[in-house]
Amino acid sequence: LTPQAARERRAYGYVFQAPALFAWRDVLGNVTLPLEIMGVPPAERLERAKRNLALVGLTGFERKYPWQLSGGMQQRVSIARALSFEPAILLMDEPFGALDEITRDHLNDQLHKLWRRTGKTCVFVTHSIAEAVYLSTRIVVMSPRPGRILEVIESDLPAERHLEMRETPEFAALAQRVREGLRHGHSYED
Repeated sequence: LTPQAARERRAYGYVFQAPALFAWRDVLGNVTLPLEIMGVPPAERLERAKRNLALVGLTGFERKYPWQLSGGMQQRVSIARALSFEPAILLMDEPFGALDEITRDHLNDQLHKLWRRTGKTCVFVTHSIAEAVYLSTRIVVMSPRPGRILEVIESDLPAERHLEMRETPEFAALAQRVREGLRHGHSYED
């Protein structure tokens, strides 16, 4: 599938670093907007939006506006919007980078559970080693400018995960492998 064909088939959903929600549209309106643009019939738009809002734990917030939501909730609206396309691949560009650690941990846990429920392929960009190790089945370590793949590390952690596993020796060993890969690809003398 070429990038153009994937775009035309709407084979991917994208979650930005910032939620990119329209302030004048409520949660339901933000999630359904791309579907409106795509010409999806109103009943189907509503059904998809409600289903995906339930997946991200936002049932009951459909009529709230972005300014009435926390940063984590806004990002979950963005995830629901991306899922509403019913994409084969979910692309996520540091979606939790601007959040506090507690909210980030909570969303990492929720995203992992969402991934387990939907089985979607997810490409998740992060600068957090712990986040990469917790969320991934495969970790691609990249260099800075120019970006190139330094190493691909397969995770041997169990598929069912919980935040406490970050304290295990297995998690620490995998995080150390990622850290070493990053260290070899970065020059700290600049």
